[in-house]
Amino acid sequence: MKTVQDNSKSRILDTIRHHGRIARIDLAEITDISPATVTTITAEMIRQGLILEVAREEENEQARRGRPRVDLMLRAEAHLVAGVKLAENSVSVVLMDFVGKVVHFHSLARDETCATADLISAQIKQVIDDALEETDFSYADLSAIGIGVSGIVDATRGQIYWSPFIVEKNFGLGAFLSEKLGLPVFLDNNANLVAMAEHYLGDAHDIANFIVVTIDTGVGMGIFLNNRIYRGSRGCGAEFGHTKVELDGALCRCGQRGCLEAYVADYALLREASFNPSLANSGNVQDLLTAARSGDPSAKNIVDRSSRVFAMGLANLINLFDPERIILSGERLAFDHLYAANINDMIQSSILQINAPIPEITLHKWDDLMWERGAATFALIGISEISLHAKTSP
Repeated sequence: MKTVQDNSKSRILDTIRHHGRIARIDLAEITDISPATVTTITAEMIRQGLILEVAREEENEQARRGRPRVDLMLRAEAHLVAGVKLAENSVSVVLMDFVGKVVHFHSLARDETCATADLISAQIKQVIDDALEETDFSYADLSAIGIGVSGIVDATRGQIYWSPFIVEKNFGLGAFLSEKLGLPVFLDNNANLVAMAEHYLGDAHDIANFIVVTIDTGVGMGIFLNNRIYRGSRGCGAEFGHTKVELDGALCRCGQRGCLEAYVADYALLREASFNPSLANSGNVQDLLTAARSGDPSAKNIVDRSSRVFAMGLANLINLFDPERIILSGERLAFDHLYAANINDMIQSSILQINAPIPEITLHKWDDLMWERGAATFALIGISEISLHAKTSP
């Protein structure tokens, strides 16, 4: 269990990360920690090599003639981490420094949609080795690995209950991979990791309560409440894609019926298209959307139903959480059927009617590295906690 001192260290480091560079006196004011304690803790962090002092650029001549003021900032070289995304047809990695700057990216194709933990371990090691070989770093320079997977994950225990990409069920994948890879491994659901990236590196760094909905091959969600990720008591919370929208409805890849994902995800749309002879040749979602825009009634019916179900799901989130913002994120935002102009109208008609606007709904596609950056962010958070609690010599 964290002590008061441990919590103070974490708050100070998080505040430095949030502001980029900040003076000690401002740290004390923002964190409500005494200046003396801030001085003691930051001195220890400097000895640990986590932060460094930098001269402040004074704005006026009088300030420049006085005693030089210094700011504190993270030391980029303190740690190098790897952020891994395990996807349906690939495994990819970013190398990230302690400040959060992406140093390198590498990806490998996977032949197996669903693989054993042993094979996944080998694939992760291979993609990291290849990335390091293309840089000036070695495996010995890595401090930790963050891994994002689709499915139901208990991040606290490193337990994977179910994933469409992993053979094992109810398996301690985090500890298994840590032993195989020889480094601390921090494992979580992909959507939670994107929410972390939004909070620490993205557009939501000043928002205490927000929701990220990811649209990729599936549908995921990450929730921040009071500046903390919410996972549920068993790690099974925030499974937006597996909330039920129709009793005994369409089959979801999780094995249950009527899940929202079974009407919104790529595989669901293409499955519906395969039942119609005029759409049987739709090789991807773009083909189906093109057919819908061209006036094909069957295609339009499939796409419109997907939009209605998605809007109903977002309305349910608003009714449940009343967040400050909902951020839609993911590669499938290249298609616009899930955030067409009438989506807000459909949401408005399904939420509690009060004299206030609905929460802001924004699009943030990031780039192709959003998932990997989220995994690396989780690794940075994890290795920071380990470093903060390490003993240093005076």
